[in-house]
Amino acid sequence: MVAASRTPGGLKKVLGPFDLVLMGIGAIVGTGIFVLTGTGAVTAGPALTLSFVIAALACAFAALCYAEFASTVPVAGSIYTYSYATLGELVAWMIGWDLLLEYGLATSTVAVGWSGYFQSLLKGIGVVLPEALRAAPGAIPGVNSVFNLPAFLIMMVLTFLLSLGVRESARLNNIMVLIKTGVVLLFIFVGVNYVKPDNWQPFMPFGMGGVMSAAALVFFAFIGFDAVTSAAEEVKNPSKDLPIGIIGSLAVCTVLYVAVAAIMTGIVPFMDFKGIDHPVSLALQVAGQNWVAGFVDLAAILGMSTVILVMAYGQTRILFAMSRDGLLPKKLSKVHPKYGTPFFATWMVGIIFGLIAAVVPLGVLAELVNIGTLAAFSLVSVAVIILRKNRPDLHRAFRCPGVPVIPALAVIFCLTLMSFLSWHTWVAFIVWLVIGLAVYFGYARKRSLLHPAVQA
Repeated sequence: MVAASRTPGGLKKVLGPFDLVLMGIGAIVGTGIFVLTGTGAVTAGPALTLSFVIAALACAFAALCYAEFASTVPVAGSIYTYSYATLGELVAWMIGWDLLLEYGLATSTVAVGWSGYFQSLLKGIGVVLPEALRAAPGAIPGVNSVFNLPAFLIMMVLTFLLSLGVRESARLNNIMVLIKTGVVLLFIFVGVNYVKPDNWQPFMPFGMGGVMSAAALVFFAFIGFDAVTSAAEEVKNPSKDLPIGIIGSLAVCTVLYVAVAAIMTGIVPFMDFKGIDHPVSLALQVAGQNWVAGFVDLAAILGMSTVILVMAYGQTRILFAMSRDGLLPKKLSKVHPKYGTPFFATWMVGIIFGLIAAVVPLGVLAELVNIGTLAAFSLVSVAVIILRKNRPDLHRAFRCPGVPVIPALAVIFCLTLMSFLSWHTWVAFIVWLVIGLAVYFGYARKRSLLHPAVQA
């Protein structure tokens, strides 16, 4: 029997494949397509489309590995649980610790981006917040800001929805995803008429180095499909539905990203995106389609809302699984008798990372989130190979094709992208892992319900 989170749970099985695909799109389509496309264009030029393809390939190879694990070990906890089944408790703990950083800081980062778009929308109707409540201290040069109130409030609203139940959250997510996907398609259909092919020349102004640097950055745009796996225990038919949710959402988003990047850089010369945090709506403004630009701004707000919702959901389920295994306090895996959710864990995550979004400037956070995700993807790909060798007889509702080649390609792509991240990011990531080791040996290992010493 594969070891995993064995303590009784209590989460309700309410999600189907359509919910999972939309959950994946909800997590993926957000900050990446509405904000990072501008920075990526300045880094890679029109070859940003190639950067998205490279980042998507890294995710695709990892997604196939994820799909096999998710359909084989369908319990809460995402790759924390899968790694426990193959690589042991210490590696699983470190991956879980890594994911807590990734998902948590991702929600904070996106909340700050949401705040910027929301304040822009308010400004358009003549409403301007007091300086002190517009951003974190020091986030805006020359502005005496103290607290990013909109970022904190959106975290609280979405935390409230998550605490009521996954079914209710999924319904809201599905509605917002359909709206923002429709607006992205509207941009594609309208914008393609204003493309000037001359703007695509030179296609690769900064060479392959620029393409790879942009790929390492816009990888953030694909983070989210892995959050689908954290819903495993609440899926009606995980062996069938999880692979559909993971691969389906990734495929849809890749097509959308490449199309948007091509049209954006075809309308606006790539260097004009420097310092722009609303590149998609800028392209429409240049094209003279201000009415569509307004819809894009609204879609950005909805898009970022769903990213926060799904990332916060994923983090609470990882906390739930780690707590249920005894590695974290039991309070974090306590399920609310009425709502059927890990109520305390949900509110703890929302308040902590809502405050981080409100008071900490997070300019370089995307890289830190990326390095944690890439490391986790590499480990789960290795775990697929190990499990195939150690447990060839294990039933797998979905089998990753081309093992060990596909998992090896996932590792190669992920490590390559990691190598293009800054050394500051590497230092911060290593410090976080060292803290994780200290917590494991000082607290978690002694209390683990699956550790032989505790069981004895």
